[in-house]
Amino acid sequence: MKTHKDLEIWQLGIDLVELVYAMTKGFPKDELYGLTSQMRRAAVSVPSNIAEGAARQGKKENLQFLYIALGSLSELETQHLISLRLNYSTDKENLSELIEKLRRKLLNYIKYNKTK
Repeated sequence: MKTHKDLEIWQLGIDLVELVYAMTKGFPKDELYGLTSQMRRAAVSVPSNIAEGAARQGKKENLQFLYIALGSLSELETQHLISLRLNYSTDKENLSELIEKLRRKLLNYIKYNKTK
């Protein structure tokens, strides 16, 4: 039986979480309860909402959680851009690339679920 763990978007979401946690370890300590915490929460929200949506019975509920995941991804992208402008990171980890890849796949999955 397939579960959310079989979805490529969920797997990419887990990769995203790992990358964000590794990257934010280098942020200033005074950002621990600020940008570090916000980025980590937004990153964790992406695969979490994909998983919760996959566990729902109805198409409408599933789509709602996929859109929440998409919103969290946009939130994370904004926070990442802020971290770049504040020189907390350099994007040597290619977080921007992973965010964009996940956004494309998530939008395609949403489109697929709407027509299903």
